[in-house]
Amino acid sequence: MNAFDALQERGFIYQSTDSERLRARLGEGPVTFYVGFDPTADSLHIGHLLPVMAMRWLQKCGHRPIALVGGGTGMVGDPSGKTEARQLLTVEAVDANVRALQGQLARFLDFGEGRAELVNNADWLRDLRYIDFLRDIGRHFSVNQMLQAESVKQRLESGLSFLEFNYLLLQAYDFYILRRDRGCELQCGGQDQWGNIVAGTGLIRRLLGREAHALTFPLLLKGDGQKFGKTAAGAVWLDPERTSPYAYYQFWRNADDADLRRLLAFFTELPMAEVERLAAAESAAGRNRAKEILAFEAARLAHGAAAAEKAYLAAGAEFGFADPEGKIETSSALRAIRPDEAAAELPTFTVPAAELAAGIPAFKLFADCGLCASGGEARRLIKGGGASINGEKVADERRLVTAADLRDGAIVLKAGKKNLRRIVCG
Repeated sequence: MNAFDALQERGFIYQSTDSERLRARLGEGPVTFYVGFDPTADSLHIGHLLPVMAMRWLQKCGHRPIALVGGGTGMVGDPSGKTEARQLLTVEAVDANVRALQGQLARFLDFGEGRAELVNNADWLRDLRYIDFLRDIGRHFSVNQMLQAESVKQRLESGLSFLEFNYLLLQAYDFYILRRDRGCELQCGGQDQWGNIVAGTGLIRRLLGREAHALTFPLLLKGDGQKFGKTAAGAVWLDPERTSPYAYYQFWRNADDADLRRLLAFFTELPMAEVERLAAAESAAGRNRAKEILAFEAARLAHGAAAAEKAYLAAGAEFGFADPEGKIETSSALRAIRPDEAAAELPTFTVPAAELAAGIPAFKLFADCGLCASGGEARRLIKGGGASINGEKVADERRLVTAADLRDGAIVLKAGKKNLRRIVCG
């Protein structure tokens, strides 16, 4: 499939220069393209994932990505989408963030044997001579036109510093450098980057007399109009130290029904026919299975298959599985994971075989395994209806737990909504 068609089918394209010419060029042979990432933190977050996934699709279609990390522009700050100026970082902080982002991008893009490249615009921006830049580059820009750029217009009322006003020129200069030195023909970015990107295509035409293309992605909002990727606790990060793989999985698992089709199309590599089928599920079980698949696939890309499987099993052990018998067809590797393996991911407590054979009062076992601090607390938990054994609520605190309760060699106790223990016989 032509890369333009692949992106369009999945909803990635918001705007482009001469779409017919760009589509034709993408069908003629490999195109070098770039997307920029400003190192304002030491981790990417979910807000970065839409362009990253588009880069992944373009690469899968045979094109060559350049991931540009803004070690230079990051010292200025992109005003796009911001109501106030970004905090200025030190050179040391910017450089540390650049190194962190490089590793995360490598999870999504293949940098082997020249198939992709990661560059840092600090290499050509930090040593720029200001007067030379103004004479050679600044003279090609009209202030009137710059004021029409979306990234500038949104900030004029709240206040835009001269430092930030320069950002458009710097981004245009980046595109010019990459076109001149690396043959980069296409820049991609968020829809609020349109003015900055076409400024670069114009600069390339004036200085090099060559063709260049621009393509932007839609701003991703949730069904309720809020910015996607934000939670009550803040941003959802790709760094597992900031957002654990389990929390990352749960973010996607808790997606709204109204957002399901778009999220499956954007953030998984499932065929679109399957995306349409999963998103059209009418039953609650079908929609929840689609969310499990979305969460697993998103976590697999960000954290690897092992971490995604562990998160899926842990969440299923805690909240239940949407399709434990695997009746809903999917091409996702999730189909091969057995829900009955979920207990193996839980904290485990071993009881002597003789005790289990004789039977252990439920309240005592809840206390012994650490789910409750004492027998009294366990009794109160059971009386309050907050305890279960193998998914069944415990009604009697003295109910004996015996070897007959073993399921595939284990018993699963649950206290409240989130605390679980796997009981095995030793």
